[in-house]
Amino acid sequence: MQINGAIAQSPIRTLFPFALGEYALPAGVLRYVDEGAGLPVVMLHGNPTWSFFYRRLIAALRGQRRVIALDHLGCGLSDKPQQYDYCLANHIANLEQLLAHLKLGPVDLVVHDWGGAIGMGWAVRHPEQVRRIVLLNTAAFLSPHIPLRIAAGKTPKIGEWAIRQLNAFALAATFMTVVRPLPPEVRAGYLWPYQTPADRIAIARFVQDIPLHPAHPTWPVVDAIDRELAGLRAKPVRIVWGGRDWCFDDRFLAGWLARFPQAEVTRIDDAGHYVLEDASDEMIGRLARWLLEEPHER
Repeated sequence: MQINGAIAQSPIRTLFPFALGEYALPAGVLRYVDEGAGLPVVMLHGNPTWSFFYRRLIAALRGQRRVIALDHLGCGLSDKPQQYDYCLANHIANLEQLLAHLKLGPVDLVVHDWGGAIGMGWAVRHPEQVRRIVLLNTAAFLSPHIPLRIAAGKTPKIGEWAIRQLNAFALAATFMTVVRPLPPEVRAGYLWPYQTPADRIAIARFVQDIPLHPAHPTWPVVDAIDRELAGLRAKPVRIVWGGRDWCFDDRFLAGWLARFPQAEVTRIDDAGHYVLEDASDEMIGRLARWLLEEPHER
């Protein structure tokens, strides 16, 4: 697929009218929104979303900030190599290479879902490159809690078959992650990059990469990130939390507050996991204004 041409001809272009950058890794090309100028804001999505998740926040910031919204390898508009080790450590390494290439200087970091572990995995290695952090229904620490509907995706063979052949994970996410139904065009936007079983490889691998026991190779990676989070405690942290998220529920919010007790919290009682979809325009505006303020470390 010729990405730029294909998306230019797609109906979702009206919702996602952003300039794209590319960065070639040995395994494939990373693509990312690159909009605006000024102090940089880096946005990292989770699974099974892509940079489309941030479109309203990008639009609110690009007039005064440079916004980088990455599609992880295997996701969104980035390449989807079929013979690649899709694991947390590699996603962190990919982000590290991209940001070193872009030479942005200190950034504001906005993370959601798997973007939390990926972004904070980078941040604990480069605390001097982090100005502020926004956490959106995410985690970067181990948890014994996994909903049954997510655990089903980890079922050997059957789970991957359902995710890749039936698109079960991405389809279900378009209605199970929100309180207010997504408009048809927004639903189509989330699904657009994941049209074939090959397109959905990273969706399946992200589910398989959820560490539930110490023998899982990603368990020590997450544990190491968690042990280093204290090095970021001086950074201003804003948490915007969907209170009706059945996946990253309030137990995860409590986990963040234990690690960042100074964080400013906005819990949106009637928002689900795709918190930016359920958030009002006024809430998006408030978050954007916070990111437009001059940062002050505590």
